[in-house]
Amino acid sequence: MTTHAKGQKQPSLSRHLTITEVCDELGISRSTFYDWRAKRKGPPARKLPNGEIRIERRDYESWLESLYEEAA
Repeated sequence: MTTHAKGQKQPSLSRHLTITEVCDELGISRSTFYDWRAKRKGPPARKLPNGEIRIERRDYESWLESLYEEAA
C-alpha cells in the first residue's frame, strides 16, 4: 500500500495483491479472508513456493464484480 499525503492508505496498483491489501480494501479481518478461502467464497488466490498467498488484481476485480446483485 502507498500512503496519500493526508496519511490515508491507497490500494497498491501492482499486479498481485497480498492478503493484507485485500483485507484492507474490503475492510475485513484476516480470519474472515481465511474463512472465505476455506469455503471457496473469496477471490481466487495462488500460493507461492515460499508459502505466501497472492491474489492477482484482475482476479480480485472480477470476483468483486461477480458479487454485485441486480436490483429487483
